[in-house]
Amino acid sequence: MNFYSYKLDHDYGLAPNPFGEHCTLAVCKSSIRKNKNLTINDWVIGTGSKALGYEYSVIYAMQVQEIVTFDEYWSDKRFDYKKPVLNGSLVQMYGDNFYHTDKTTGEWIQEESAHSVVDKEAHLETDTNGKNVLISKRFWYMGDKAKKIPDHLIKICNKGRNMKYRTIDNKLGNEFILWMKENFAIGISGDPISWMEYYKL
Repeated sequence: MNFYSYKLDHDYGLAPNPFGEHCTLAVCKSSIRKNKNLTINDWVIGTGSKALGYEYSVIYAMQVQEIVTFDEYWSDKRFDYKKPVLNGSLVQMYGDNFYHTDKTTGEWIQEESAHSVVDKEAHLETDTNGKNVLISKRFWYMGDKAKKIPDHLIKICNKGRNMKYRTIDNKLGNEFILWMKENFAIGISGDPISWMEYYKL
């Protein structure tokens, strides 16, 4: 079992998207989503950053239960509710199900989303390079209720810009998951941190 950890610089409920029954990671963190060692039952852990104001705090953790392609994600009726609605609620606006390919040409289609308003082409290239969408029903999403990680587990956090997993051994990873189990309820505990921008309007 592998444990992948990275820092979040922003948290809009897009990556990850924790809404509904499933937590999904469909955009950003292509290095995790395409990792050749990624497999079912691995854990993806997102921690806070100075930019987000939640350094060394857990934002979310999800156990990978399904790994699908973008086209499979797009066509799966279970995830229609994750297709963005730009004039809808914040949950709808930040849907992450908007990449699929043209069945005739094989070229990428990027549906309109909150993610495509700025740097549309750059996002498409980066996101689709990740190849896979990760899906889980076993997850904790803390958001603005993020909690500080105890000192004895702090090494779970990645200090760099990308992610780490080779230096997280099973002992540390399992102790971290046990701490989550013992202290927090599975599912959504808070709102996305970056939604504070909207609350201030």
